[in-house]
Amino acid sequence: MGYQENYQRWADEATLIPELKQELAAMANDEETKEEAFAAPMAFGTAGMRGIIGAGIGRMNIYTVRQATEGLARFMDTLPAEQKAAGVAISFDSRYESENFAHQAAGVLGAHGIKSFVFDSLRPTPELSFAVRYLKTYAGIMITASHNPKQYNGYKIYGPDGGQMPPDESDRITDYVRSVEDVFAIKVVVEHALRDKQLETLIGEDVDQPYYQAVATVTIDPELIHTIGKDMSLIYSPLHGTGRIPAQMVLRNAGFEKYELVLKQAIADPEFPTTPFPNPEFAQTFDLAIEMGKASHADVLIATDPDADRLGTAVWTGEGYQLLTGNQIASLMLQYILQARKMAGTLPKNGAVVKSIVSTELATAIAKDYGVTMINVETGFKFIGDQIKHFEETGEHEFLFGFEESYGYLIKPFVRDKDAIQSTLLLAEVAASYKREGLTLWDGIQALYNKYGHFAEKTVGVDFEGVDGAKEMAALMTKFREHQPSDFAGVKVASVEDYKAQQITKADGSTTAIDMPVSDVLKYILDDGTWIAIRPSGTEPKVKFYVGTSAGSKDDAAKKLDAFEAALTAFRTEA
Repeated sequence: MGYQENYQRWADEATLIPELKQELAAMANDEETKEEAFAAPMAFGTAGMRGIIGAGIGRMNIYTVRQATEGLARFMDTLPAEQKAAGVAISFDSRYESENFAHQAAGVLGAHGIKSFVFDSLRPTPELSFAVRYLKTYAGIMITASHNPKQYNGYKIYGPDGGQMPPDESDRITDYVRSVEDVFAIKVVVEHALRDKQLETLIGEDVDQPYYQAVATVTIDPELIHTIGKDMSLIYSPLHGTGRIPAQMVLRNAGFEKYELVLKQAIADPEFPTTPFPNPEFAQTFDLAIEMGKASHADVLIATDPDADRLGTAVWTGEGYQLLTGNQIASLMLQYILQARKMAGTLPKNGAVVKSIVSTELATAIAKDYGVTMINVETGFKFIGDQIKHFEETGEHEFLFGFEESYGYLIKPFVRDKDAIQSTLLLAEVAASYKREGLTLWDGIQALYNKYGHFAEKTVGVDFEGVDGAKEMAALMTKFREHQPSDFAGVKVASVEDYKAQQITKADGSTTAIDMPVSDVLKYILDDGTWIAIRPSGTEPKVKFYVGTSAGSKDDAAKKLDAFEAALTAFRTEA
């Protein structure tokens, strides 16, 4: 059906909830909005779905949430009885409709006789991952749009290992989701009936405390915290999200006593009134923390996004506060972990670090220096989780650290997704280690550059909003594949890694296979070691462009970065 027919189907539905009826009436004469909401269903893939809250098959509402859950339930109906009986853990963040969506999901599962374990209030994404493993459920559902603006919400499915559902299972669930012909006919059991039938259990402190105990094991040097960390000034912001209670709890339990909350951002407010983009990689999110930091001479400022899976930081430079990139934060944490374990004699011979293919090579240089294997995986933390599972099954490596440049880190694998609560605790400890030497985290990253080379990276996102956005993104990727650039800024392309074709093509035309899952990513390796990557975002209507380079000095690295970015933009925009 076309978007007009889809719209009319919803407008004619007698059971449609009043709020959505009002929205439909408001867009009756707005063809552009109507088309965006009803032209196509939301994409549902390995990262679940994410979109604007509102009426329509392409928006987040109780009917699209029910449809997604019906797909999961139909898939679980095909499983062996013991797997289906394990049930599903469900959590939600502070966004509009999140709690409602969580209980809608439980009601759909209950209609299939599937138990749900629903948190009694908002909890972080990493704790949902932990809950799946701790409760031994078959799956998990997290209602969140992570760091997106307030208009958005989302739905993520986790598998039995606590990682995002693997591609094979996710593809089958997607098929079941798409097989739902009438979203208004999906059966939903109301909450009191679920409780009566013991198909829904509320969870809270019984999972919180084991999670906090697990996070406490992230600390490497407790004595450092008790001597230096307890007096270190730290400011923390949960950006109106789920991190407030768990971050405070783990900091306090570890012995950090002088932390302060950014009070205006400690309120779990779905409006995100102090920051329209609640993303800790954006400078504006730190404005309030910096004001407080200047007043109290804080050593480090930390912010986590609304579902507390990403972490950003601003550190004192001697002249003011400077935001670190996700790559810099990861490099500091990695070097601390490896050095501390080397000094303690606990650095394993088969240790491994896992990072995405678009993350900094500074981490590779650090790992090599400590005799640790670096493993690159495709973008998406589920692929880091897959490696952890492989290590456990084969004993091939011991996991030491995993990260993505997009401000996501994992220190210990009792969680199988990025974990900003773990990261808050470890970063505070890293800051304390530098403070013991009279240094700051800013001094620390400069020391790494002086030792390993000046690495510089940049990520640029190009938005493709509207009905034709997906087609425009696909056309751009086709352009790069069909008109392969031979150089960028005068530096020749040595090889092209095409993760969709699963092939590496060298400048001489020779090819080798890529043994990774199929993914729409292109990565160019240049003669000077610079790399450039292009990929459509899995969660937002944008194409991301990445550049990573290095040089003997900060200024030279910055000049190279600017030149490559300009060359990439020129190629992208030329007719």
